[in-house]
Amino acid sequence: MIDATALRSIARDAYAYGYAMVENYRTLYEQAVDAHDPRFTGGFGQFRHYSEPFTPANTDIVTPNNDTPYSWGWFDLRVEPWVITVPAIERFYILPFHDLYTVYAGYVSAATTGTGPGRYLLAGPAWTGDTPEGMDGVINASTDFVGCLGRTSFTDGDVDELRRIQHSYAAVPLHEDQASPAPTAAEPVQWPVWEEEASSTIRFYDYLDHLLQFAPVLDEDRDMRSRMASAGLDGSGTFKTSALSLNERAAFEQGMAEGMAHLDDVAQRTASSTGLFGTRGDMAGLYDNRNVGAKKGLYGLPPAIAWYGGWLVDSRGDSIAGGTDYVITFTAGQLPKARFFWSATLYTLPQRLLNANEIDRYSIGDRTPGLHYGDDGSLTLYVQHHRPDDPEEAANWLPSPAGPFTVIIRAYGGDADIAEGTYHLPEITPR
Repeated sequence: MIDATALRSIARDAYAYGYAMVENYRTLYEQAVDAHDPRFTGGFGQFRHYSEPFTPANTDIVTPNNDTPYSWGWFDLRVEPWVITVPAIERFYILPFHDLYTVYAGYVSAATTGTGPGRYLLAGPAWTGDTPEGMDGVINASTDFVGCLGRTSFTDGDVDELRRIQHSYAAVPLHEDQASPAPTAAEPVQWPVWEEEASSTIRFYDYLDHLLQFAPVLDEDRDMRSRMASAGLDGSGTFKTSALSLNERAAFEQGMAEGMAHLDDVAQRTASSTGLFGTRGDMAGLYDNRNVGAKKGLYGLPPAIAWYGGWLVDSRGDSIAGGTDYVITFTAGQLPKARFFWSATLYTLPQRLLNANEIDRYSIGDRTPGLHYGDDGSLTLYVQHHRPDDPEEAANWLPSPAGPFTVIIRAYGGDADIAEGTYHLPEITPR
């Protein structure tokens, strides 16, 4: 029998182990299980593409990204791999496949596998077969289910071309690709209904145990999984907090409260996305890192592929708002060095939505036509509510709302400084 102190410690550590998994399940359930949810993608084994650019009228997604519209997909790898095929794509795109932990199994991307055509085998932990001929790579996932939040660069305002590229992404089960007999289907999963309030109560552990049955024990997690199993979190999918005794319930509640407080503290002290996202080789054992990534930006990408930064306060430490005019000045050497492109997008606060403005400009960056650079190669952005009178300043204008806002900058395919976390943005300064 485990005493209350030990049980509380296990509950705390299990929360740290499983937070990102349960956050991932929230999205998996909405998109791949609940056919009545408007976010439903059609179930496992297909992509749902979002091709229309976001405007201020779109309020269902916060901090929407018009740089790289999304393609969502979820895949069941229990009985066989899937074959992912892409054509030649001469722009930034990425199909990143994350496991149930939100750790990336691998990427098919202009930044990693190149812009040429390719065929890739997406395999689960139970797969022991040979790799068929003609594959350009194998993505080995550590869990039976994986998700994909694909991104495709939106350029020149050509929605039809964006849609054509998105619909060129193909995913078929291996037997269909090889024209071979279909394997015996896996047993249907009785997915627990997602209840928002349950993730902040000890029913969190019911979800966690259910998910663990699709996540074979990894070497780096062996001690943690053994401790969790000793408290009943053994991945059988049968753990029920409703069956706990009063003392056990109290220990789980105390442990979860400690785990939540720890995560909040770590997240508050984390100012960069560096180290929060990556493959198993990058993230093994780094539970706090993956949890902060899931809490601050679920399914974010490593900085070498996509880097995120921005401004909430000005150079004086004051919150930025439309009652003040601001400038952001990049020296020539300070401009983000990105293989593909960079952009800065403005969002209203607290809504974190795009800002309606007279020129329908929601972001600005190196692809913005007509930008005015200084003779020394510097670039000054003018962030203000009213259009600047000077035509050169107006060319570099990012319209702000009358109230508070934030500006988020994204760089795709950053250089070593960006990838290693040593790059720093200039300040946003009142004029």
